[in-house]
Amino acid sequence: MRVSIVMGSESDREFVESGIEVLKEAKVEYELSVYSAHRNLQGLLTYLKNMPQDVRVIIAVAGLSAALPGIVASQVDIPVIGVPRDVGPLNGIDALLSMIQMPKGIPVATMGIGKSGMINAARMAVRILGVIK
Repeated sequence: MRVSIVMGSESDREFVESGIEVLKEAKVEYELSVYSAHRNLQGLLTYLKNMPQDVRVIIAVAGLSAALPGIVASQVDIPVIGVPRDVGPLNGIDALLSMIQMPKGIPVATMGIGKSGMINAARMAVRILGVIK
């Protein structure tokens, strides 16, 4: 079983590291990908279509909007956990509000804004997978 972490930009990598530590401690395999829903939509859709079969949870990191977690959730039938980045003029509130207001049929479990949200997303993924630390 594996967790896929999708981030919209390479600049999200340091932010994501806090959650990766949780996955490593729980000995959960993960993969990390960079796909912007705005700048590389076709690449994202191709990735989701060809995603490894052992991926059971996706963590999607978004700043300034919820396009990435929303598109991911619209394309897969596995749990998607959205994590709003604490960036932009609203410091992540825009991404948070977008994630918690997904339309019917596009479920995105939403964590809090910032690194605590990333850590909680990794912990939630571990629980979904049934891995005991």
